[in-house]
Amino acid sequence: MSMDTRIESALKAALSPEALADCPPLLASSLPYAVFPGGARIRPTILLSVAMACGDDKPAVTDAAAVALELMHCASLVHDDLPSFDDADMRRGKPSLHKAYNEPLAVLAGDSLLIRGFEVLAAVGPECPDRSLKLISKLGQLSGACGGICAGQAWESEDKVDLAAYHQSKTGALFIAATQMGAIAAGAEPEPWFDLGMRIGSAFQIADDLKDALVPAEVMGKPAGQDSTHQRPTAVQTMGIAGATKHLQDILAGAIASIPSCPGEAKLAQLVQLYAQKIMDIPAAADRS
Repeated sequence: MSMDTRIESALKAALSPEALADCPPLLASSLPYAVFPGGARIRPTILLSVAMACGDDKPAVTDAAAVALELMHCASLVHDDLPSFDDADMRRGKPSLHKAYNEPLAVLAGDSLLIRGFEVLAAVGPECPDRSLKLISKLGQLSGACGGICAGQAWESEDKVDLAAYHQSKTGALFIAATQMGAIAAGAEPEPWFDLGMRIGSAFQIADDLKDALVPAEVMGKPAGQDSTHQRPTAVQTMGIAGATKHLQDILAGAIASIPSCPGEAKLAQLVQLYAQKIMDIPAAADRS
């Protein structure tokens, strides 16, 4: 089974009609709407790749971790699009959830997705209690108020913003979660995987800043120019286009070197190199406008 198929199958099972049988109908339909069709599924793919590089001896635990992480990410997108944040009408080429349904339901759908992720992790507790508990703790830590994605959103309300802390919590946190949860799911220590997750997350945030400034909405499938509209701190604002591009190159240059020693190190390095090439393809994306 390919990683893409594995991720999609696990997500569909977590949001199946059977899993949502007691859910109010509109809320039940809004949850799959927020998750399918998905984007690149980059975070769960990285998680699976790390778990496989470390042995992946408990596939059900790995699948649960991948689902929980992607549901957390999708929940954050639903909340990001709300009028109180980005006020975005489109997401992944279709109306954002609050436009397709309504604003109260979008709040509840985002909340339900993140809670569903923790339920999925708890469900594998009987098979591997220690790993399940560690995964729950790690996802909670990297999605919460102290360095998690909630902190990332909260930085936008501060008068003075620490750009590095803002980027690490807003985008980097779930990439750190991807590498560390992948290690935990396979029974490996998570700490050595922090740097790889941080580098990939920082690269994606800077690339996102560049795309927001350079790539039109019809190419991205979501509104462009949001950072400027909402006066957010960005790498482009701080360093300019050339400076941000150079900083992105520097971060990615050290990503492969940061991969810890593991049985599947060579294959994982190939994947990281592939992601690095995709991340750097910003001018090509802009040229297609």
